Amino acid sequence: MVKKTAKEVKNSLKFKVAPKKGLLTVRVGVKKYTLPVEARLIAGEGHLFLSFSASSELYEIVDGKLSAMEGGADASKAFATLNPPKGRSASRRRRSAPEMPNELAEALNKIPAGHKLVLDAKTGQWRLAKKRNRKKKA
Repeated sequence: MVKKTAKEVKNSLKFKVAPKKGLLTVRVGVKKYTLPVEARLIAGEGHLFLSFSASSELYEIVDGKLSAMEGGADASKAFATLNPPKGRSASRRRRSAPEMPNELAEALNKIPAGHKLVLDAKTGQWRLAKKRNRKKKA
């Protein structure tokens, strides 16, 4: 048996397999649509060859069917629907600090330096505790 690379096999099979329509489907919501793309498909034991011409197409759902949009058609609505947002996501934006009531701010300012407010696990009451001073490792 002659050794062949994957690229050689793909190039060889590309024109030996007859193109078929209706092989690819996509689900939009609950409805399933068949893509009007010609694909070449052949399967054997443990292997599958799939080839379709390199293309990009914008499809529109009209009367429950997919139809390719013409090159000069207005696609601004499709662009607004399909275009992912640029920049950082909303979860990574810096948010402003929540507003703090004046009474709470005054009470927190009364905590002496070097202390913190902690909840006592035994009594369930709030109390002041000394902050832990950690020494830097040399």
